[in-house]
Amino acid sequence: MSDPFVVVGGDAAGLSAASKFTRENPDGDVVVFEKGRWVSYAHCGTPYYVKGEVDRLTDLLSLSPEEATERGIDLRREHEVVAVDTEAETVTVEGGGERFEQPYGDLLVATGAHAVTDPIDGFDRDMAFTMHGLDSAAAIRAALADPGEAAVDTSIEYVDTDLVDHYAAIEPPERVAIVGGGYVGVEMAEAFRAHGLETHVFQRGAHLLSPFGDAVCERVADHLREQGVHLHLNTAVEELAGGDRVEAVVHDGGRVSVELALVGIGVAPNTELLAETPVELGESGAVAVDDYGRTNVDGVYAAGDCAEDDHAVTGEPAWVPLGLTANRAGRAIGQTVAGDPEPVGEVAGTAVVKAFELEAGRVGLIDHEDARAAGFDPVTETVTAGSRSGYYPGNEATTVSLTADRESGRVIGGAIVGKDRAAVRIDTLATALESDLTVTEVERLDLAYAPPFSPVWDPILVAAKVLRGKLD
Repeated sequence: MSDPFVVVGGDAAGLSAASKFTRENPDGDVVVFEKGRWVSYAHCGTPYYVKGEVDRLTDLLSLSPEEATERGIDLRREHEVVAVDTEAETVTVEGGGERFEQPYGDLLVATGAHAVTDPIDGFDRDMAFTMHGLDSAAAIRAALADPGEAAVDTSIEYVDTDLVDHYAAIEPPERVAIVGGGYVGVEMAEAFRAHGLETHVFQRGAHLLSPFGDAVCERVADHLREQGVHLHLNTAVEELAGGDRVEAVVHDGGRVSVELALVGIGVAPNTELLAETPVELGESGAVAVDDYGRTNVDGVYAAGDCAEDDHAVTGEPAWVPLGLTANRAGRAIGQTVAGDPEPVGEVAGTAVVKAFELEAGRVGLIDHEDARAAGFDPVTETVTAGSRSGYYPGNEATTVSLTADRESGRVIGGAIVGKDRAAVRIDTLATALESDLTVTEVERLDLAYAPPFSPVWDPILVAAKVLRGKLD
């Protein structure tokens, strides 16, 4: 009997791979080791759980442990892989009160990423959080509730009840700070304001959502201010000050009193497990893989937030830790290991975010410095057009920034922001970008028109028309 397919990590990439493997090879054995209690959950839904739009943490589960078992997956939660021996083809596992060696036939490392808190001091104080995982979401929701209020259902098997009970006993905050103006920062600002909290967002740089480009950033910032969010741009946070509990944010220009702080300044790939192996990392610090998710070591794969992928515009390795990327790569690797090789696909950095009533999306290369570093001569045009026919109710101003390479005319990036279905329009640009379309070809796309859905000239077509004129 051959050794099993072993997966390290039970979230998006790991369980997608295991599920696909069992479907393609019902007689094959797959073992998934997950060091925590939760598996296969929608991390991107956690701000909406804190906000209260999602009632129960279990609503965020994509695949329960029971469902995984029904699929023929040997899922072992609270089992941590602490070492990999690629020569012996084994992993060392700690869990269930024992330490043991598990042989593998093929190995997938799907260890994800972790939230970064350095160089901010004071993160060890009570009421200092990151938003990384369902336990974090449960703790924050408990912290926002009055003592004695059952804001979190602790009867759920996977909930860290000690953590929830600890924060449920603390008086809730009136003023909160968010350190970092990225996806998490913007989404959590909406969540905190929904609880009536005075909300401060601190951003080291000049813009929120900087990967979306200036036009999107400025409109989102203005909208957050309209919603009562206090923005502190070009402000570097140095410390979360206080005694046992956070009492203030200390930054390079002063101090702001708060009772809760959320740090969302980024994530880093979890690759420590491979430090003593010959598995190579890429320039980003994530695991380097080929088109099929294979590392430089035979039989060892990597996928999800710990691995790189090829970028659809540059063709070079890139680290883009997003949900679809992880699920898609895991599924492809499961099929490959089962015997039918499937590429993991390229990434374009397609992303969307909700900021109160605004929606924003981005794809590809938007920053001109990044585009020039990749060998392009970028040209960008920004337009604002209606989301529907001007006479139809619900029409909203929709801003599109489109970037192309001057010499080839190829579309290499874009961003969009508006209140009326703006985010989903980014999928048109993502398709155009991955198909290597030129601005002229985008302008000629036969996009649907009817007054309730779009004007005759969709905002994307308007942007392409204006940009084409600049290129010509």
